[in-house]
Amino acid sequence: MRQFLLFISVVIVGLLFTARLFYLQVYASDSYSLYEDNAIRKVYKYPKRGFVYDRNGELLVANQPSYDVMVIPREVKPLDTLEFCQLLKIDKEQFNKQLEKAKNYSYRLPYVFVSQLSKEDYAILQEKMRKYEGFYIQKRSLRQYETTIGANVLGDIGEVNNAIINKDPYYKMGDLIGKQGVEASYEDILRGKKGIQFIQKDRFNRNIAPYKNGTYDTLPEPGKDITITIDAKLQAYGELLMQHKRGGIIAIEPQTGEILAMISAPTYDPNALVGRKRSKNFTKLFYDTIAKPLFNRSLQGVYEPGSPFKLLTGLIALQEDVIDTSEKITCYTGYKYGNRFMKCHCASGTRNDIISAIEKSCNAYFASTYRRILDKNGNASLGINRWSDHLKSFGLGNFLNNDLNVGQPGRVPDREYYRRIYPNTFYSTYTISNSIGQGEVATTPIQLANVVAAIANRGHYFTPHIIKSISGDTIPSKYKTPIHTTIDKKHFDPVVEGMFEVYNKGTASSLKVEGIDICGKTGTVENFTKIDGKHTQLTDHSIFVAFAPKDNPKIAIAVFVENGYWGSRFAGKIASLMIEKYIKGTISRTDLEHWLLTHSLEDEYAKPYSGEPFGINRQAKLQVIPVDKEALKIYEDNNKKL
Repeated sequence: MRQFLLFISVVIVGLLFTARLFYLQVYASDSYSLYEDNAIRKVYKYPKRGFVYDRNGELLVANQPSYDVMVIPREVKPLDTLEFCQLLKIDKEQFNKQLEKAKNYSYRLPYVFVSQLSKEDYAILQEKMRKYEGFYIQKRSLRQYETTIGANVLGDIGEVNNAIINKDPYYKMGDLIGKQGVEASYEDILRGKKGIQFIQKDRFNRNIAPYKNGTYDTLPEPGKDITITIDAKLQAYGELLMQHKRGGIIAIEPQTGEILAMISAPTYDPNALVGRKRSKNFTKLFYDTIAKPLFNRSLQGVYEPGSPFKLLTGLIALQEDVIDTSEKITCYTGYKYGNRFMKCHCASGTRNDIISAIEKSCNAYFASTYRRILDKNGNASLGINRWSDHLKSFGLGNFLNNDLNVGQPGRVPDREYYRRIYPNTFYSTYTISNSIGQGEVATTPIQLANVVAAIANRGHYFTPHIIKSISGDTIPSKYKTPIHTTIDKKHFDPVVEGMFEVYNKGTASSLKVEGIDICGKTGTVENFTKIDGKHTQLTDHSIFVAFAPKDNPKIAIAVFVENGYWGSRFAGKIASLMIEKYIKGTISRTDLEHWLLTHSLEDEYAKPYSGEPFGINRQAKLQVIPVDKEALKIYEDNNKKL
């Protein structure tokens, strides 16, 4: 047997070698193994990113050519560094820093050395690239924003980081990805799919020819165009009205849930985050802790809802059958509970039913009905959970399951929430401020706009969304499916009537627009902050919600203006003008428009509480400023373009 041992060993080793060669020749030669082959250069071909249009078919976002200088560290040969730096418009320190980064990333893989050259710089550099071994130019496209509005809507694109690359292998170092807004929400649809070209190299690392005549090469697949629900004219007008102010506006089409306008102020030109200037401008915007232009107040701003919340208190009271439309409650300039007193604007002895209570914004009426809701079965703990469940059916307390890339859930308290504060006994009076939207309840502008859309529809809403159509595809069915609240349809009519009376003879009577039946509700929200460790009250927030027309509504809107004093002073004027702009296309209330364009709130953001009842300083003299001609020109140019 020993005489055959050597022979058997040779045969086994030979079979192993043969099997390995067979594997390398047959199985390891497929297209996927090429990614690991150092003798093959991989050159990615980037697709055209999808265009973005507004609801009326106007182009908002297109593409422009861009060129990246790539480097493969191990192929770099000695070069005239000074000349190369001058061509790239960088200094030697930046050159060394980028080359070191490339080496740390990989000696053999391409790395973006300088990104996003202009066409002019590319034309000059291309002629001399042969002198710089190890460097080559890769073409791709950058975004070109055809508008100066909607930065928080459209978003921007930027380079991927290691966290993104580790999470999604599709992306390579230097790739671009949607960072905010629509660009982020619909990245997978807009980006398309990269193509790739495999190039055979010789032993000197020089390109020879396409590998196997391009058999394994793939062409890039362009991204799909999308149409968003935003009305560019309405968006531009809202941004104009919000100049020199801070806050958020959301306008929704009630019958579809489509977002017509999504405004966050202060804002910025989306073109500021394009090209080589992106990094510098983003840093500037990011570290602006005063204006916070990158903070989307319409989606992320969390505010107490104030008096508009009374609409929900009334609806829940009707549903829980603790009050009917004919019952009247007397207001004695407020509501007394225990040794406390909640003040109200109503004259002493005023008797209100639900319609007049909404019209006059009577605190006493809604405090009374709130207590009845919680105490209905003699157990406030169960009562507040029922109340909380009703609120959540309107989309409060969650992210609304929309297609927007940022947001906040707001806050809808229940018994569990209060258990930390009141672990044992719990009474309805402990949370009475909730009745008028001044307690622990907190909402975002988009949530409150959605509530108004549900009221406009008399009991249902559609998930708010920003996508209207996708080229060659359909939008998710969830955006076309109505969501019903826990309030019966019959209870909405008196609340709608009360909102209509707010415009007819109530707190918004000075904001009427001829020819449009608008239903609305003003709101004034107390504003507290900590200064030197003490709770200090600042100028109140101005809030307004509305929908129009009263029947067959076309627009529902929520406006939040930080430190805007009271509801009708800033937010109400803006809401009325935007409703008229959307429905009529022109403005008749030029008096409201002129007032808004010539009054600034820039000096009001840290102003202490005036000491007057309800935080309202009716004598406040706002800074009168000239119309911002640049902003006005932008608005006019957009209108001409659109």
